[in-house]
Amino acid sequence: MITWLVAQRFGGIWVKDRVPREKLLAGVTLVVAAVALFGLTAAGRSGASAVDDRPALLGEARQASLTVGMPVATNDRIYGAPSAAGRPIIVIDAGHGGRDPGATSVSGEVREKELTLALARELRDILVERGRVRVALTRDDDRYLTLEDRAAVARRLGASLFISLHTDSAPNPLARGATVYSLSDVASDGEAARLAAAQNGDAVATAQDASPVASMLADLAMRSEMNASADFSMRLLRKSAGRFELRPDPHRFAAFHVLRRADTPAVLFEAGYISNVDDEALLRSPEHRSAMVLALAQAVEADVATRSRR
Repeated sequence: MITWLVAQRFGGIWVKDRVPREKLLAGVTLVVAAVALFGLTAAGRSGASAVDDRPALLGEARQASLTVGMPVATNDRIYGAPSAAGRPIIVIDAGHGGRDPGATSVSGEVREKELTLALARELRDILVERGRVRVALTRDDDRYLTLEDRAAVARRLGASLFISLHTDSAPNPLARGATVYSLSDVASDGEAARLAAAQNGDAVATAQDASPVASMLADLAMRSEMNASADFSMRLLRKSAGRFELRPDPHRFAAFHVLRRADTPAVLFEAGYISNVDDEALLRSPEHRSAMVLALAQAVEADVATRSRR
């Protein structure tokens, strides 16, 4: 055992003694801890909020803060029956969420974010049950996501289709019916342009510094996605006819940021007007939503099958 000569004081007289190394280190640790505790207590009593720029003393406690940037929690979980392994992935985006409730129903009893999440879950379940595709949700709970967060799920998973679910609202209480929107640089009408502007919010298209050839290829890919999105919109309307009410001219288009950034055929589906008494009642009805998600599921499967044969 290693021992150390230590001076100790007894009755005012300093004498030398041999102390085991372990006991000495333990004593030093206790002293340092006591000094740190004293410094922390003193800092708490002082109530000073300003940052102290003095060089720190040995064992001195300082108040400090640490900010760590954490990535937004997004949902990349893929749902699918065992027989669907390797099948195309469909990303379903429940619009709004968290601190963004979306529109409030005419009764004031339900918010858009709750209805879109119910629709997204029900569409996921029927697609998984039918087993022809795999499914991912951008959110499966009440969380806030930016438009870029939502589109990034589709890009990361290499999705074959992106469907953003919403419910509509209008000052006219008689307005009702479902609408499907696809991507276009030019809006089909003023209402579609205003809706896209409202949905886009502060989102700004990211500029990419690319060569002329790369830019041309990206533009061709975008045109192809726009055409495929319009094709899916028409399939969805054919499957929906007679099952639930559609608004006049139900296929519209505009420059929706979330659809553009998904990098895959993408549509925004407005399931009805929660500013209308009848539409609100239907959207809150599980039976009505079942008819709606069945039409969506059949359109998804027909779209995927058609594109896979090309």
